[in-house]
Amino acid sequence: MSFLSAQNMTGGYGKADILHKCSITVEKGEIVAIVGPNGAGKSTAMKAIFGMIELNEGSVHLENEDINKLTPQQRVRKGMSFVPQNQNVFTTMTVKENLEIGAYLRNDNFSSTMDQIYELFPVLHEKRNQAAGELSGGQRQQVAVGRALMTEPTLLMLDEPTAGVSPIVMGEFFDRILEIRKTGVAILMVEQNAQQALAVADKGFVLVNGKNKFNDTGKKLLGNPEVRRSFLGG
Repeated sequence: MSFLSAQNMTGGYGKADILHKCSITVEKGEIVAIVGPNGAGKSTAMKAIFGMIELNEGSVHLENEDINKLTPQQRVRKGMSFVPQNQNVFTTMTVKENLEIGAYLRNDNFSSTMDQIYELFPVLHEKRNQAAGELSGGQRQQVAVGRALMTEPTLLMLDEPTAGVSPIVMGEFFDRILEIRKTGVAILMVEQNAQQALAVADKGFVLVNGKNKFNDTGKKLLGNPEVRRSFLGG
């Protein structure tokens, strides 16, 4: 079984199923991208994996353990960390305070982890005493990812991490994603910019109407004529 194995997920919000037997897998140290058109169920799949919505059918296993009944907080203790698309920083708190909150489950000295995050995102060290609400959109996203990394996750989950940022900032952010992968952390991301996401992804899942349409390596999906025509603008 895969490191993360979410199989045949069916569910959504209330009585309306958004996902229809959707399956997502992630291996240790992989970057996996979930892409597809608006309304395809990408973020819903991510939230289902993290336990934010209840599945009507299907299962989620992490390292061979059934985590279906666990709350999101309990899944964090198992090694998951989730960065939502919106409202993902405490705007009135400093960058440093935001990072410290990420370590709320830890009882050890986490200063070395914070140093690693400052090394990964140098601007956060520069602005560590500044309120997160005063930062640019791209810098706030770095705070959110940094805070998620403070839990020392084995699986980092990112929902639309480059939404609303400039192309330059987007490119820099994907470079940082590759750096995070080098530390052994598996990364699962929902991304609207499919071209960029698949370019860095080891594996990709294309969803349409809550169902798996294609799944393959990022490279093969980028080279698939039907994927290019339908989802990548040619």
